[in-house]
Amino acid sequence: MLACFVAADKYTTKYDNIDVDQILKSDRLLNNYVNCLLDVGNCTPDGHELKKSLPDALANGCDKCSEKQKAGSEKVIRYLVNQRPKLWEKLSAKYDPTGEYKEKFQNEAEKHGIVL
Repeated sequence: MLACFVAADKYTTKYDNIDVDQILKSDRLLNNYVNCLLDVGNCTPDGHELKKSLPDALANGCDKCSEKQKAGSEKVIRYLVNQRPKLWEKLSAKYDPTGEYKEKFQNEAEKHGIVL
């Protein structure tokens, strides 16, 4: 029974080996993921899992994320903020319309060299 509760405290690691760099280098792949998250395109199984977990991850500071998921999230956020700000703005408008999470995570982001 305890194992069930422990497992529920973490997001699935089934997709942790996806090549984030490959996605970021490909406009087609990146746009597919963004469109999935924005509800304007189809979702791959991993995109669907991301979309399902993202609101909870934001609300809880990624507490249920694996270390690999945290590192991947940082890489994606850094890339979007610095290289694709229009996509970042669209995602922020959907997932942080009040700026609550930007304010909550701004100091931590700056420690990692990311200016939100």
